[in-house]
Amino acid sequence: MKSLLGIALLAACLVLPGCVVHTAYDVATAPVRVGSKVVDWSTTSRSEADRNLGRKVRKERKQQAKEARREAKRQREQGYQTPY
Repeated sequence: MKSLLGIALLAACLVLPGCVVHTAYDVATAPVRVGSKVVDWSTTSRSEADRNLGRKVRKERKQQAKEARREAKRQREQGYQTPY
């Protein structure tokens, strides 16, 4: 029984320092990871900016086409000839 306790104690001594070192590493690098996440969330990458610009341009073109259709309809109702 004593040898089994000795083996368990020896195994614990070998395993626990790895856990302690890993925990210390996680605690030491946490501010860097948190800081990089904050920077990532607060800045816009080039691809995000391009995607957002594309959405804005498509939305504006859709709105312009809608207004052009309304204007053409209004002119037809008033009897004007459209060039289309």
